[in-house]
Amino acid sequence: MTRTLTQLELNRAVLARQGLLERFDAPLPGVLERIGGIQAQYAPSMYIGLWSRVNDLERDAVTDGLERRGIVQATLMRSTIHLVSKADYWPLALAIRGARRVSWRRATKSTADMDAAAATAREALRGRHLRRAELEQLVGKEAFHGLGLWLDMVRVPPSGTWERRRADLYGLAEEWVGAPGDAGDAHATLVRRYLQGFGPATRNEIANFAGLRVSDLELDGLDLCRFAAEDGAELLDLPGAPLPGADTPAPPSFLPTWDATLLGHARRALIIREEDRPRIFSSKTPQSFPTFLAGGTVAGTWRFADGEVILDPWRPLPAADLRALEEEGEALARYLGGQ
Repeated sequence: MTRTLTQLELNRAVLARQGLLERFDAPLPGVLERIGGIQAQYAPSMYIGLWSRVNDLERDAVTDGLERRGIVQATLMRSTIHLVSKADYWPLALAIRGARRVSWRRATKSTADMDAAAATAREALRGRHLRRAELEQLVGKEAFHGLGLWLDMVRVPPSGTWERRRADLYGLAEEWVGAPGDAGDAHATLVRRYLQGFGPATRNEIANFAGLRVSDLELDGLDLCRFAAEDGAELLDLPGAPLPGADTPAPPSFLPTWDATLLGHARRALIIREEDRPRIFSSKTPQSFPTFLAGGTVAGTWRFADGEVILDPWRPLPAADLRALEEEGEALARYLGGQ
């Protein structure tokens, strides 16, 4: 008989896999592989998101990891900048490339000669790095918007770091991380990374995370186990992946803007209540807000000002939760201040 997982069990599973029940003691590349990468279109978000997930993380360690090329920034899932391990870059890029090209053509109705644009940009980037404005001037703005689907590029530091936040300096992926290996297990890597970080999950949720259609997913050859959700949906998972009990305590956590645990593909875990979702994701506030968790769910927003982390709770908090959040906030303030 298929085991049915409650919503609270799914909440704790995602928190555990994201290092939000207990921080990871591991090098950054390994952490990024375990959590399915981290969204990074606003550079400070990846620093904050990793601090909340990694024990004793120093801010400079993230920049150092980018400079040493053990971790890489690139436009990947959902056509959004992600921070991933060097080893994961090519599998994730190759798994989504073909479907993203089709989707881009369909959405933009572009007739640009993308093969020619890619060849031009490749030659210009060979052995050097170029800024976005330079690439736009080279191939045209229309072609540039799809260029990363025909030419594999990474964001090169110091751009896209805490120190220089705009990720607008590009380099060839083959020069920055090395030539791609065998693409045969690219889809398997994509699915495994998602389930490691966000499972158990449905096929739709995996596809949503990747920015693919469900029909684009390839699950053949993967050793998966199956559960049921309370609404009857089939949930896929990796054998032996963490499944904490529903009564597992959830410590306070601080999340950055656009943390992936709050996005639509992870909705089932209810880390943000549905009635609270418009507070964070709204056309009136496209920049969104950083949030904090109490008891495993988002309980308000926070900001860093005058050297302090300031809380804006949406509801009254138990005294014990408030004290724990204040202590965690003091540690976060030291990190953000570079102490």
